Amino acid sequence: MRIERSRHGKILVVEAGGNVDRTSAEQLGSFLQYEIEGGKRFLVLDLQSVTNMGQDGLWEMVAALKRARRAKGDLRLAQPSDRVRDALAMMGLDEIFRIFESQAEAVASF
Repeated sequence: MRIERSRHGKILVVEAGGNVDRTSAEQLGSFLQYEIEGGKRFLVLDLQSVTNMGQDGLWEMVAALKRARRAKGDLRLAQPSDRVRDALAMMGLDEIFRIFESQAEAVASF
């Protein structure tokens, strides 16, 4: 799995890529936790390059969403791949995350 970060003002954009399995889900979760605990409250997680998202990855995203909201921020999703979108819908998580068709739209939504 690949993780890249960039700043857009107060917003942290995290681009994930590859397969998010059990091991890489923990890596993603730890990365998001570190950033949120470090004061990054407004995050966009770009999932365009994620080829597969397992249940562990989904729950790490939910945990990060809860952390961000407790810090008075939010975690929004940008351009999830079709497989990720299907996984989100199957678990009902498309109802709790704000999902945008582009990274620019997600950043502008804050």
